[in-house]
Amino acid sequence: MTLYHKNGIKKSLKILLIFSFLHCIIQRNMNCRFLPPGRELSVRFSIVRPLKIGSSDAVFFVISGGISYMEQQSCLWDFTRYTILSILGTLGVSCYILADTFFVAKGLGTNGLAALNLAIPVYNFIHGTGLMLGMGGATRFSICKSQQKTNEVNRVYTNTIYLALIFSGIFVLGGFFFSRQIAVLLGADTSILEMTNTYLYWLMLFAPAFILNDVFLCFVRNDGSPQLPMIAQLTGSLANILLDYIFIFPLGMGIFGAIFATGLSPVISIIIMLPHWIRKKNTFHFVKTGLRKYIIKQDLSLGFPSLIAQMSSGIVMITFNAIILMLAGNTGVAAYGVVANISLVIVAVYTGIAQGVQPLISTFYGVGNGRQVKEVLKYALTTMLSISVIVYLVIFVFADPITTVFNSEHDLRLQQISVTGLKLYFMSVPFVGYNIILATFFTSIERVLPAHILS
Repeated sequence: MTLYHKNGIKKSLKILLIFSFLHCIIQRNMNCRFLPPGRELSVRFSIVRPLKIGSSDAVFFVISGGISYMEQQSCLWDFTRYTILSILGTLGVSCYILADTFFVAKGLGTNGLAALNLAIPVYNFIHGTGLMLGMGGATRFSICKSQQKTNEVNRVYTNTIYLALIFSGIFVLGGFFFSRQIAVLLGADTSILEMTNTYLYWLMLFAPAFILNDVFLCFVRNDGSPQLPMIAQLTGSLANILLDYIFIFPLGMGIFGAIFATGLSPVISIIIMLPHWIRKKNTFHFVKTGLRKYIIKQDLSLGFPSLIAQMSSGIVMITFNAIILMLAGNTGVAAYGVVANISLVIVAVYTGIAQGVQPLISTFYGVGNGRQVKEVLKYALTTMLSISVIVYLVIFVFADPITTVFNSEHDLRLQQISVTGLKLYFMSVPFVGYNIILATFFTSIERVLPAHILS
């Protein structure tokens, strides 16, 4: 930009600022805004040199600079993309147990269903541990990545893997030496003890696969690749369904076949994610570093709400199983198993929404863009409430045929208890969703105390 007159610097600056103001108005009318760091307009200029031409008294001041901005559509598109892919992925994980429930009910009847339901709380603890480490580590990873802290990113990832291996070892040792005692403690009687013990033993031996799968899913999703975790989870889920059928029916492997199929699913999921490392698309790397106390503390504190959410489900199931065993025996436990396992699918949807928005919220928070943090939260809560209404209407209308799918022996008592239970239990779904999303929101912005209270 070139402006005239030797005394015209002030006038020149006025013109430049007016030009800037007009661009601001245009931006606002177009609903444009910056992504992080959240400023709507950047104006820069400098006087390069005075320039006199010929014998004229006029002096030109050469001004370099300009107005820079970028147009950015509403973050609704990013929210939609991340959330849909995340929900599809978490639905895949929830189908691990749901597929077991369906095929065990068909192949092993009421006793098999009761044994499976007694063992599921342990899966909640394993999956909760994986989510705690994955969500805690990935939240710090996303914030550090947005702040260009490459070395810290690698230290966070490496320490998270260390923790995953430590917790995996604890579960493996527990399953190897104490699976039968745990089965008895959970309420298994002589008629279902062997089936419960078998499921628990192999479930806990496969704990490293479950935990590492959760960690990798969270990190890859936060590394700008939401599609790959979704593909990995869905592939693992479909493999679980197929292997469940093959192992239980043609091969007649019973409940061992069910847990073996479930244990192989996260292994398949991890294999599907390997291209993220092979093609060197990852921005996180395993490095030589020791355990860092502050990273461990951050991982555990930020991820703790995810663990509590899963543990609370497991504790509720253990408590309900104990009460129902006294009131209605194995049939009552089997009926509650139908309700609880379907609820896992709904919780998976809410978890998918929460995990989908976490990378966005952490990134916006990391660079100080509070407006889009609030916008993403609003989208998440609106989506959750809409899904809750639809889910309850479907459950209320179709409770009877849904129960029939899992009632292979056509037990009238099981059918009646399950139908009533579904209609009552699912009245709570909006509150469950609200809790999960808000806890994840506070975790994503490093507000540990509110996240813990909500959990």
